[in-house]
Amino acid sequence: MIELPEGIELDDPRPIVADAPYTFFMPFEIELAALKPLDGIKAIFRQTVGEPGFPAERMWVLIERIEDGDVIGTLDNEPSGMDRIKLGDRVRIPLTHAISTAFHKDNPRPAAPERREYWERCFVDDCVLAGRSHVDYLYREEPDMTREGDKYPDSGWRIRGTEAAVEDDEKNGREPHYIAIGKVLNADDRWIDLIDAPYDSHFGWWEDEGRYLELE
Repeated sequence: MIELPEGIELDDPRPIVADAPYTFFMPFEIELAALKPLDGIKAIFRQTVGEPGFPAERMWVLIERIEDGDVIGTLDNEPSGMDRIKLGDRVRIPLTHAISTAFHKDNPRPAAPERREYWERCFVDDCVLAGRSHVDYLYREEPDMTREGDKYPDSGWRIRGTEAAVEDDEKNGREPHYIAIGKVLNADDRWIDLIDAPYDSHFGWWEDEGRYLELE
């Protein structure tokens, strides 16, 4: 029976996806079903004993075979900060714990559904990001915060919490954030149908109707 080395565990990524569905992604079922020997999966390994330099690392496993929903293979990374597992160790990984896939040149990656990602930046109040307020008012303006060298552009979205929550942020020195839209959606995604609204759009949450109304 192949087991993980003593002191090594796997993080189950499914709760992470449930908490952050717009910024943490897992392989599609069609990709997992197409895996064969010499392909690879990536999983999150965690060292629970000793003093690792990094308690958790995302590392690749080279597949030898797949049985009963598990990958049996060898670690294909040299850990950066763990001393209880090493390159070449044989491991058994549930396919449910795969966070990425790699396909050998003789086994082309299957066509998977297109996945939209939300890495463009936006400006958002801390209270929204931390869950102390819903998205109460949002507008989209011509992008003006993109900096030279930014990997992702400014979307133009400016996202505000309720007046009381924003006042509390200001009183306690909590400043707004310039971050990925996906992180805002993880906190409150009820406005996602507005995501492609044109510039100079303004929306407010209308509690009586339970939806956003466009404002002039």
